[in-house]
Amino acid sequence: MKAGDACPCGSGRRYAECCGRLHEKGENAPTAEALMRSRYSAFVLGLADYLLATWHASTRPAELDLSDEAGTKWLGLDVKRHQQQDAQHAIVEFVARYRVAGRGHRLHETSRFVREDGRWFYLDGDIDPGSSAA
Repeated sequence: MKAGDACPCGSGRRYAECCGRLHEKGENAPTAEALMRSRYSAFVLGLADYLLATWHASTRPAELDLSDEAGTKWLGLDVKRHQQQDAQHAIVEFVARYRVAGRGHRLHETSRFVREDGRWFYLDGDIDPGSSAA
């Protein structure tokens, strides 16, 4: 992705000024929402190492194979809610739209995040049962 391109997370900012700073420069996400947006962009861009690095050690898989995602076209992200529960915990509710083999899908998730040593990490999430093919 070029630095001047629009960020995939839908913030309206250029990639270099948004998620690119976290992906390429290793900057800390200032909020759980910023981390969630950067993780969405990492899925769009196939950045498995970034996804693993921002996944909390207690729930992180040993590896993450995104090869099945090759046929996925990410269409957009809609952040529904960002709630800071306390200084170390937050939730972010979002809907991510995507297409696989021409068929539209939506992922509606409420994700939990935890902050340790000043860094936010994705902990886990609850997928809305209504998430499915559109």
